[in-house]
Amino acid sequence: MTQRTDEQQQSAEARWREAWLAGPQRTRWEALPLQVGDAAPDLELPDATGAPRRLSDFWSNGPLHLVFMRHFGCSCLRERWESLRDELPAYAEAGATTVAFCQAEPERAAAVAARRGYPFTLLCDPDRAAYAAFGLLEGTVPQILHDFAWGPGDTTTGDEWLAARRDSERALVDSPWQLPGEFVIAPGGRITLAHRAQFCEDFPARGVVLGAIAAAGGKA
Repeated sequence: MTQRTDEQQQSAEARWREAWLAGPQRTRWEALPLQVGDAAPDLELPDATGAPRRLSDFWSNGPLHLVFMRHFGCSCLRERWESLRDELPAYAEAGATTVAFCQAEPERAAAVAARRGYPFTLLCDPDRAAYAAFGLLEGTVPQILHDFAWGPGDTTTGDEWLAARRDSERALVDSPWQLPGEFVIAPGGRITLAHRAQFCEDFPARGVVLGAIAAAGGKA
């Protein structure tokens, strides 16, 4: 890591610890979230090079498959990447562009993408504003940790886990509670798939994504 990415990593670990101790905060919608048929928000965020990118720049070229990631150290994200890696050629063949949102800053996102070989554009959303705009909630304790007996202020477990996973691909960073999701958007910005995970390993089936791409004007 460079000094800058190392500093970002340390800050990301501190955010994880703070959120871990406090517990999930945003677990209910205050308004109806975006649904199939709605217009997607045309957000602008930096990519992993720091260049600003608008979502409409991607969906103007055909169906857009959006992946909202868990934090980089999450085993659920690793599981999704392992399946997604095999699915991406089919999505591309159907005419879709895959873009992913992450919770990291551009420098940290670029380092992770290079190590893991992510072939898609990463959009960087450390404040998780895009996650909120697309109606993605934080998970409750059962949704994220399942039957683990978490309690507010659990410094013992939090510090043990941080130390055990630091300086590895499973380092604990950013939000421990943010749920993932996947969307498909048609040219013009209409949503044809809005998959919001009900637990951290809840991924859409390949056929569902391909069906939504077809509905968005891609190849059936």
